[in-house]
Amino acid sequence: MRDTAIDRLREILGGSWRIVFFGGAGVSTASGIPDFRSADGLSARDEDGPDPETALSKTFFHLQTERFFDYYRRHLLFPDARPNAAHRYLYALEKRDRLRGIVTQNVDGLHRAAGNIRVYELHGSVHENHCTECGARYPMEAVLHCGGIPRCACGGVIRPDIVLYGEPPEPFVCIGAKREIAGADTLIVAGTSLAVEPAAGFLDGFRGKNLIIINKTPTPADGRADLLIRGDVAEIFARLAEADSAEEGG
Repeated sequence: MRDTAIDRLREILGGSWRIVFFGGAGVSTASGIPDFRSADGLSARDEDGPDPETALSKTFFHLQTERFFDYYRRHLLFPDARPNAAHRYLYALEKRDRLRGIVTQNVDGLHRAAGNIRVYELHGSVHENHCTECGARYPMEAVLHCGGIPRCACGGVIRPDIVLYGEPPEPFVCIGAKREIAGADTLIVAGTSLAVEPAAGFLDGFRGKNLIIINKTPTPADGRADLLIRGDVAEIFARLAEADSAEEGG
């Protein structure tokens, strides 16, 4: 039986030379990293604690620093997480020089772990940390393997390079992301509810031919999509890879 959605997706990608991928938390759930808003997301997992938008806010970091790091370690650090089928397929597209860029709202670093280079991490990365006093750089392990508040040798707090609620994203990252989206002939939006600004507004700059949306639930941009696929992002890309392999083998 033909999978018409996958067939159409393969047709679009096969005729595209400037593909840009815009992804959210749903891209990484198959790697064991929870999203924020679903029934299995962070809000549901920590019913007795603060909600994610409070616990991961600039104010909470400064006023409740130890509680911030307790929440951060439990809910944002997944050292054993590995790239899934979606990450791997995007890396294959970049190797074929079809994928011009990945714009991600995720902080897990899995796109880079898969091998992708053209990655715009709008909200930073848990793998990058710095001392708020002297600016010394630290890997994720410096935060993961210490109790309480992680401290630099100088005594300063080691802070993760992620964009907290109440902070603006890095301007130069946003400029690069918008430039790639504006120059794309095909834009894939996947695993995101498009509920977080200013990132969701980046889609307004897309003027290309094909807008593809892959998500489990509706998004505000569904009516603009040239191809709309309901489902798990990793599963869709796994089926896409299988279809490619079948054609190559056949």
